[in-house]
Amino acid sequence: MFPAIFTGDLVRLSAPQPEDRELFALWTQDADYLRMLDDDPIRPLTPDNFANMGEAIKSDDFYFHLRTLKENQLIGFVVLFNLKWRNQTAELAIGIGQSEYRGKGYGVDSLRLMLNYGFSELGLRRVSLTVMDYNIGAIKAYERVGFVREGAQRQAIYRDGRTYDLLQYGILREEWQNSQRK
Repeated sequence: MFPAIFTGDLVRLSAPQPEDRELFALWTQDADYLRMLDDDPIRPLTPDNFANMGEAIKSDDFYFHLRTLKENQLIGFVVLFNLKWRNQTAELAIGIGQSEYRGKGYGVDSLRLMLNYGFSELGLRRVSLTVMDYNIGAIKAYERVGFVREGAQRQAIYRDGRTYDLLQYGILREEWQNSQRK
């Protein structure tokens, strides 16, 4: 009757589960993952630090965990946050915590699912994101699904004695819809 909204070719969007906290804490031991994910100072965390993951579902954020279709393996998360209903806009963040699933299409499949959810289910008009200019894999994934680079905050990130730009990307509903017709 309706097209599948939570299931892609490789992953599915799932609700956070209490047992997911252990794996999320383990991912905080991976400095590369954390440095690609965010510009905050990195540090290892415990499962207790992730105790309120379920609270995200009660907020105005649309937060999902990513599980592979084949093995039902938890590999990351994706979220639409900072929704401005009046403007029909949101920001997107994604993280593939399981290193063996990076660079193999799982992120692209997850992005497609979340953009479809945002534009079709939530009625958004625009989705935006920011990414550090050194995160080449993420940039390629964002551009592959149709995000357009809109600008940069020059030298906004300071890491290991160097500065990096924080790139701004966005995609409009019409751009997304047109890309799906190809």
